[in-house]
Amino acid sequence: MKLVKYSFFLAIVIFTKTAFSAIEDAPAIKLPTASGQIDLSSLKGKVVYLDFWASWCKPCKESFPWVHQMKETYKDQGLEVLAINLDKERKLANEFLDGMDINFVVAFDEAGDTASEYQLRGMPSSYLIGRDGKLYASHIGFREKDKAAMEQAIKDLLSK
Repeated sequence: MKLVKYSFFLAIVIFTKTAFSAIEDAPAIKLPTASGQIDLSSLKGKVVYLDFWASWCKPCKESFPWVHQMKETYKDQGLEVLAINLDKERKLANEFLDGMDINFVVAFDEAGDTASEYQLRGMPSSYLIGRDGKLYASHIGFREKDKAAMEQAIKDLLSK
């Protein structure tokens, strides 16, 4: 995995076979969920696939089954998934989630503060955070052709 510095700290994953290293600490996250609150620091020691999404985003809807599969496949190796919804109305997020098979934490950021902290450039945007709480890679969009490389990045970070 080769990383390219992009803007302030955003690392775009260029899908090659070289090893990758941390860019910097992942910005803090503390957000409400349907059942309480999530704090990113509580996931330290795990590899976190952080996914920003919105109800109007068609690729986001297409990504959720894959994200579910990644969590199911790699949870015993330490993978956690945190999906952050950026809709201004939670009702829209709830309608999106209705009937979906979700095995990961969904948080809500109606104000979009975390999107600003992570300097989102597109939707969906995903980030890989290592067990050390550092940001290792990011990816904008969700395309069928990128799934294998995204999964390989997860596996590489889990084995690090």
